[in-house]
Amino acid sequence: MFEAMTQIGLPIALMLIMAGVGMSLTPADFRRVASEPKGFFLGASCQLLMLPLVAMALIAITGLSGEVAIGLFILALCPGGVTSNLYTYLARGDVGLSVSLTAVLGFITPFTIPLLGAWAISFYGDGGKQFELPLLSTWFKLIVITVVPVLFGMAIRGQWPELAKRLESVLSIFSMLVLGLLVISIAINLGPQLLDFVVQAGPAALLLNVVTMVLGYALGSWLLHRETQARTVCLEVGLQNSTLALLITTGVLQSTEMSIAPSVYSLVMFVTATIFALRLRRRPADVQGCLNVS
Repeated sequence: MFEAMTQIGLPIALMLIMAGVGMSLTPADFRRVASEPKGFFLGASCQLLMLPLVAMALIAITGLSGEVAIGLFILALCPGGVTSNLYTYLARGDVGLSVSLTAVLGFITPFTIPLLGAWAISFYGDGGKQFELPLLSTWFKLIVITVVPVLFGMAIRGQWPELAKRLESVLSIFSMLVLGLLVISIAINLGPQLLDFVVQAGPAALLLNVVTMVLGYALGSWLLHRETQARTVCLEVGLQNSTLALLITTGVLQSTEMSIAPSVYSLVMFVTATIFALRLRRRPADVQGCLNVS
């Protein structure tokens, strides 16, 4: 069951989820990047540079090693997804900026994940097991599973906008169900080792989520001076596409141990993001000097 889920079910499910992302996009979302570049480049820099650096620092601080450390680092390489878009809406952030970041970074990360993921395997690997992340085939797989469905979803949106709106909501629910089933199947597959790995990876996964949200919000407040965009940067860099991370760790690398950190993270992020969104919904979205969240 676990192999069927990771090798067949997960790629198909992720393709449907990414098609749903595409159905939420319009050409205006990409034009917005050019018209408001400051917020976009801050969010993209945090995603592509800050997140991997924070992950490396947390791996060192918490003493993670081997497959668990590799899994956390691969998670940090993944972009945001439909979850960050949803929570940006709930937190009254800049949904257009959120969607633009999700879209453009979704085209960039298929190139960065194989390169940096291969480095992480060589750097954090303990030599007990040999893992390979073939660059060309991994890049091709990520393009097929993530980029092509987004383009397909955009084409549906352009041709049948009403159908795209209906399918988008259905696919958002579907993505939550797939993630839940995958986490359960990983837990069953690990059996008695599960608790040890959760205790080992849990603090680092929680810290990665909380620290990146705090840093994203602080940097957005300091550099952008717009509450809505600060909230957006916070959620885009704090809520990673753990489904994509699990595709790489279970589908490509076939390691349940590497999947522990993304699995724990996928549960934690819903709790922290919900608290953040509910807290900020009580505040006006145009507050200046938004570093004080109290």
